[in-house]
Amino acid sequence: MRKILLSAVLFAASLSASSALAEETGVAIFAGGCFWCVESDFDHVKGVQETISGYIGGTQDNPTYESHVASGDREAVQIKYDPAVVSYAALLKTFFRTVNPTDDGGQFCDRGHSYTTAVYTLNDEQAALAEAAKAEAEQMLGKKVVTEIAPPATFWPAEEYHQDFYTKSSVRYNYYRRACGRDEQVKSLWGDEAMLGLDK
Repeated sequence: MRKILLSAVLFAASLSASSALAEETGVAIFAGGCFWCVESDFDHVKGVQETISGYIGGTQDNPTYESHVASGDREAVQIKYDPAVVSYAALLKTFFRTVNPTDDGGQFCDRGHSYTTAVYTLNDEQAALAEAAKAEAEQMLGKKVVTEIAPPATFWPAEEYHQDFYTKSSVRYNYYRRACGRDEQVKSLWGDEAMLGLDK
């Protein structure tokens, strides 16, 4: 009987610990042009636990790759991270330094609203940190930063073939990224600050 009670107590304790751990997971949502590239970048940030490509900000439920442009969605990535390892403020700093936040027409070779930059904040604290990061980026670049700091919105995961595309179709992905000029333009804009926080 004691063994059964002890097992029950240990099981309850493990559930409680799992629940506490889940509550300690942070979530960030960034739109930075092609979600394949944003996902790849943030998978190389220490403390990031999971990245999910998806769509956000549009007028229709369940957008798809074929419908998201017409419904006004942006391509975005939901990032789950360990706040004990990396802060939301640090993720924002990395985000701004992996995109061109001064471009209001898209990102690199990808044009149109669905490829514009935005930070979708989940609460007031995130909103304040995002505004501060945007102001810092603007001061550092000496140019107007057009990245939208947006309120919470429903994030819709993209189709499975888009998830981890950079590993599933590495040849196609690497060709696309080079041809689009993403890394070269980020380095030209940010100099030594480019790709800050990425462990590549």
